[in-house]
Amino acid sequence: MLWVPWWRVGARLRGLRGGLQAPAESGRRGVVSCIDPSTGLNEEQKEFQKVAFNFAAREMAPNMAEWDQKELFPVDVMRKAAQLGFGGIYVRTDVGGSGLSRLDTSVIFEALATGCTSTTAYISIHNMCAWMIDTFGSEEQRHRFCPPLCTMEKFASYCLTEPGSGSDAASLLTSAKRRGDHYVLSGSKAFISGGGEADIYVVMCRTGGPGPKGISCIVVEKGTPGLSFGKKERKVGWNSQPTRAVIFEDCAVPVANRIGDEGQGFLIAMRGLNGGRINVASCSLGAAYASVILTRDHLKVRKQFGEPLASNQYLQFKLADMVARLVASRLMIRNAAVALQEEREDAVALCSMAKLFATDECFAICNQALQMHGGYGYLKDCAVQQYMRDSRVHQILEETAQTKITSDNIRESILKTAAAAVLHCCKILGPQGSQDFSTVTSRVDVS
Repeated sequence: MLWVPWWRVGARLRGLRGGLQAPAESGRRGVVSCIDPSTGLNEEQKEFQKVAFNFAAREMAPNMAEWDQKELFPVDVMRKAAQLGFGGIYVRTDVGGSGLSRLDTSVIFEALATGCTSTTAYISIHNMCAWMIDTFGSEEQRHRFCPPLCTMEKFASYCLTEPGSGSDAASLLTSAKRRGDHYVLSGSKAFISGGGEADIYVVMCRTGGPGPKGISCIVVEKGTPGLSFGKKERKVGWNSQPTRAVIFEDCAVPVANRIGDEGQGFLIAMRGLNGGRINVASCSLGAAYASVILTRDHLKVRKQFGEPLASNQYLQFKLADMVARLVASRLMIRNAAVALQEEREDAVALCSMAKLFATDECFAICNQALQMHGGYGYLKDCAVQQYMRDSRVHQILEETAQTKITSDNIRESILKTAAAAVLHCCKILGPQGSQDFSTVTSRVDVS
C-alpha cells in the first residue's frame, strides 16, 4: 500500500484548521515579519507546521497550566498527537513513522512547544528513543518496538544519566551480566523523564570493561521483574512529565532486547544525543517564540501614563533584541538540523553549538518577557512564567553548557578546521610549504 504523508490527508487537516497558527503578520516587511517561523520553509513544511501550531493551540495551550499545577502526564493528548505522526517523526515509514527530516522535526517541535514546552520536550525524548531502535535495532526489533511507539500506545524513556555520572556517560556503573540468553541488570538511573509511566526503557549499561567500549544498549520493558522506580521528583518546571529514578535489581532481560552489538551502546547514546540537542533546542525556541508574541501583544494593550507600553522606545529596543536572539537561535538550530541530516563532518559540533547558544538565548528571552510583563508576569496565570520555568532545564539536560563533551565537540571542530586551513596554505606555497607544514602548525595558537 502506498504510504501517504499524514499532513496531506485532507480529513485530518480540515479538522484542525481555524485554530491558532503561526501569527499572520502584516504585509509590511522588515523586523516585524522576520519572526515568522515559516520563513525559509517549503510549502510542505509550512503545511505540517500549521498542523502542529493548530494542534498546540487547541489541545495543549488551554491545558498547559493545569498540567503544570496538577503535575498531570497528558497521555490522551499525546496519543492524539501521534495520530498526526508526531510519535515517530523521523522514524522510517515501514514501521509506522513519518519518515521526516531533522529540519522537519525541529519545525514541528518548535510549533508544539508553543502549546506546552514540557509536554513537547517529553515527546521529543520519546521520538529519540524510537529513532534509536529504528536505526540500530534489528528488523525484528524494529517491527516489535517501533509501531506501538509511533502510535504512542506505548511510551519510551531514555536511561543514560546515573546518580554518579551525568554528562560523563562513559563512566556509568549500571551493569548487565550475561547469563545464558539473558542479561541481568543491576544499578540505577537518575532524572529519567517518563520514569514509572513509560513502557519501554532504552538503557545504557556496562556489559564489558571500563570506558565507552564496555557499554551496550538494552531495551527493558515495564513489568520486568527487578525493575522499579524511585519517588516522583518535584521540579521547578517540566511538571507535565514525571521524573523518577529507574532502579534495576537483578533485572533479567532477554539478549534479544539488546540494540546493536555489545560495546556499541556509547555510540548509540551519542548518536541519539546529537539529535536530542536539536530537539530540546527547538523546544526552547517554541517557548521563546510564544513569549515574544505574548510580550508584543502585552505592550500593545498595557497602558502607562496614558500611552501603550509599545510606544516606549526603551521597550521597543528590548523587544527588538529579543527578536534578534530568537531569529539567530532559529537559524543556528535549523542549520545544525540540516547538517545532521546530511551527516556532514561538522554536524556534531554544530549541534552542540546550536544547543549551547539557543537554550541560553531562549531562556533569556523568556526571562525578559516575564520582566516586560511586570507584576503580571510573575503570576501563575501568565503563561510567560511557565515558558521560563520549562525552558530553564534545557540549559542543563542533553549536556550542560559547561560540560567537557560540549566544549570538546566545538574545540575539536575548530582545530580540524584550523589544521585543514594551514595544510591548504602549504599546498598553495608548493613543496617547500609542505615541508614546512609541521613548523607552521607548531606556531598556530589553537589553545
